[in-house]
Amino acid sequence: MGTAYKDAGVDIDANEEFVDAIRSAVESTHGPDVVPIPAGFSGELALLSGGQMRPGPRQTLFSREFKDPVLVGSTDGVGTKLKIAFATGVHHTVGFDLVAMSINDLITNGAAPLFFLDYLAFTEVPNQVQVDVVKGIARACREAGCALLGGERAELPGFYKKGEYDLAGFAVGIVDRSRRISGKKVRPGDAIVGIASSGLHSNGYSLVRKVLLEDANLGLDEYIDELGCTLGEELLRPTRIYAQPLHAVIRHYKVKAGVRAIANITGGGLIDNVPRTLPRKLGARIRKSAWPRPPIFDLIQRLGDIDEAEMYRVFNMGIGMTIVVPPTYAQAIIRRLDRQGQQAYVIGRVRRGPHRTELVD
Repeated sequence: MGTAYKDAGVDIDANEEFVDAIRSAVESTHGPDVVPIPAGFSGELALLSGGQMRPGPRQTLFSREFKDPVLVGSTDGVGTKLKIAFATGVHHTVGFDLVAMSINDLITNGAAPLFFLDYLAFTEVPNQVQVDVVKGIARACREAGCALLGGERAELPGFYKKGEYDLAGFAVGIVDRSRRISGKKVRPGDAIVGIASSGLHSNGYSLVRKVLLEDANLGLDEYIDELGCTLGEELLRPTRIYAQPLHAVIRHYKVKAGVRAIANITGGGLIDNVPRTLPRKLGARIRKSAWPRPPIFDLIQRLGDIDEAEMYRVFNMGIGMTIVVPPTYAQAIIRRLDRQGQQAYVIGRVRRGPHRTELVD
């Protein structure tokens, strides 16, 4: 019969099996605003109902119709954290990470997530591994309150190492222009509230792998007493998604403009990310003792003999998001976040002066 596509490393039948296997997980993220397109080449999500823009099930950030809607987009990946998934054979948590990294960027201006798209590229990866990844993506979309509207599966023989893959994600949300959170209302003396992270999130893993796996020669299946779990379990802890808790706070304070700025603490840490949300003539003073530092960061710093300033610039150090709020609202917002299952702390203040983060003990 001659040479077939499968002989070159691409199995079309496996793709059909994959689509069937993920169908229920993907559809579990769909609400009535998703327009069914059987065998379509793209996905559709309706914003209009009877000719009127309406909040809909995923646009719950506002209690009224949009007057001047703005679409918001973000994209990200998982980075070399995938190397930990390859080594352990655990793949569903990195799918969750993929969504979290884009959604947590998306919500920093107050946007409500609408839908998510994923891109999965691989060389000779079993279908079940791919299914595990997508099921993790779907679970994260449900938690974020957005639809998994579609994606792309690219089989690339010889491009990656056998058994390895890469992930990219794309999120779209919506916000009323008048409700955008831009940082313009930040004032000196405002409180900086930090929301606890689940751990490392999905950045800094090149340094993590060098320090823990290469230099210290720790095993991923090794139980680490100070972590209370194996190293692999800690390093694959999924990134927390903050969309629903933050929206609950924003909805409550929408008239009072209680949330004035939001930062996602990823690459660049507290050093680089917090100032991005502040006006140019304002800076942040953050107290390092204001929150408990998860033990994984102490382990990395000790074994790598890493300077503390470098730690705070590479890693989130236990703070996943920061929000700038009027000081009179800070404790009430922390209590509201606690009711949403999020630990939060007043970790600093906005001050006049250089446009940077100052860390103090």
